Amino acid sequence: MWIQDYNPLNNTYLSALVAALPVIFFLLGLTLFKMKGIIAALFTLIISIIVSTFLFQMTFLKAIAAVFHGIANGLWPIGYIVIMAVWLYKISVKTGKFDVIRGSIANISRDQRLQVLLIGFSFSAFLEGAAGFGVPIAICAALLTELGFRPLKAAMLCLIANAASGAFGAIGIPVIVGAQMGNMEPIDLSRTLAWTLPFISFIIPFLLVFILDKWKGIKETLPALLVVSGTYTALQTLTIIFLGPELANIISALVSMAVLALFLNKWQPKNIYRENPDEEVGVQQNYSLKEIILAWSPFYILTGMILIWSLPVFKALFLEGGLLYKTTLLLPIPGLDGQVVKVPPIAAIETPLIAIFKLDLISATGTAIFLAVMLTGMFSNRINLKEGMESLGDTLKELWIPVLTICFIMGFANLSNYAGLSSSIGLSLAKTGDIFPLVSPVLGWIGVFITGSVVSNNALFGNLQVVTGQQIGTSSALLLAANTSGGVMAKLISPQSIAIATAAVKETGQESTLLRMTIKYSLALLGLICIWTYLLSLFGI
Repeated sequence: MWIQDYNPLNNTYLSALVAALPVIFFLLGLTLFKMKGIIAALFTLIISIIVSTFLFQMTFLKAIAAVFHGIANGLWPIGYIVIMAVWLYKISVKTGKFDVIRGSIANISRDQRLQVLLIGFSFSAFLEGAAGFGVPIAICAALLTELGFRPLKAAMLCLIANAASGAFGAIGIPVIVGAQMGNMEPIDLSRTLAWTLPFISFIIPFLLVFILDKWKGIKETLPALLVVSGTYTALQTLTIIFLGPELANIISALVSMAVLALFLNKWQPKNIYRENPDEEVGVQQNYSLKEIILAWSPFYILTGMILIWSLPVFKALFLEGGLLYKTTLLLPIPGLDGQVVKVPPIAAIETPLIAIFKLDLISATGTAIFLAVMLTGMFSNRINLKEGMESLGDTLKELWIPVLTICFIMGFANLSNYAGLSSSIGLSLAKTGDIFPLVSPVLGWIGVFITGSVVSNNALFGNLQVVTGQQIGTSSALLLAANTSGGVMAKLISPQSIAIATAAVKETGQESTLLRMTIKYSLALLGLICIWTYLLSLFGI
């Protein structure tokens, strides 16, 4: 048995500073030293092992066990979900379905204010929910450019639109990871986010139109704005409350796109807005209703599979005594499970920490996506098994570095939790008292600005937010939600997002210009999140 020591240097602030060394190095590695993410994450992991064993006196074998436990959680279920989601997207591209989806959206209206609602907002949110990892920004920014938008403005609009959907990217992975760090169910964190993110989601379409055409644009497109904002926000709220994070983007994006398209079939603004009225824009190919319905089929199937996986009656199959209970393997981590003890003030009494790796072979969300891929391939005559496997191979080649980076970060985060590093930092931050909820989202904003990922940010700072909440008497779920929502606002300006956006619109080298165009919106939205989180904390949410 090893008992955690949160103040090994007999000074709260000095111990917290030492505990923060891995995080500080990670931030400096990505910024000052210009390291690649995977290299910075690997060195951070090594430094965290050194700090945990030499300064916090954790035994080396327990530290290594904690690291492998974290890496395992990075591979399953996180890596599994990411790979399956991107594979499904690639299948839709390979079969030509994605070209039909893209073209059918572009044909609905020539008004660029409405195009940005359809493509920059709803379609981008759909891609964020289905694939994430820069896919929506790259695709939608390029598509808006093809439709006559100025390249950097198209990139800026897509970055800002991501504020509505970034928390639920790649089938809800950021929220799932945040819940893991907070030792809570994903739906509980999801429900807490319902207090904050739907408000942001509602105002984003108005902001996009305002950027394009100021108040005049909002006035002329108000009916369409109310349709898309109202539909998206209502469905996102209902989804994250009753179903959880997995379908929060997909359902709201699909329905808001469909409702807006039907509405625009009957209504168009009196004035058609285009940034350059004289510019000729290539006509998109027309598609039949049957072609459009078939093109969207992979994502109907995906939605159906995730819905089934979310049903209580399905989940009950995997509970003790259920028909499929034995398909979930609970593997205790040798030398770690029950061998590390947290003590007051982090726990009310001395409490051994559980360290069990859950290998849910069938009930994992990734399996639902895998089945959606299989069904999509079976019902498509434009791809065979060999081509499908080639797409999987391409997906693995593209994602092995991002997934391994996430695994290293999860390894560090898990070690930080078991070694007491997060608790040490949390005890120091607790000295700020009741004011901490005001700055809690800023911590998430910094994490995403540096890492470019809400997933990585929640892995880095999730447990820290939870510990601090416990110490100051504020809801840990609220601070985890603040870490997530504050982090999303940094996706607008993170170096990775900026680089993807400029490359997509063929403006590589203009990253600093795009950053200047976007940063004021990122900071304004962050300010809203900070104030709102503080108010929620006062009311005991």
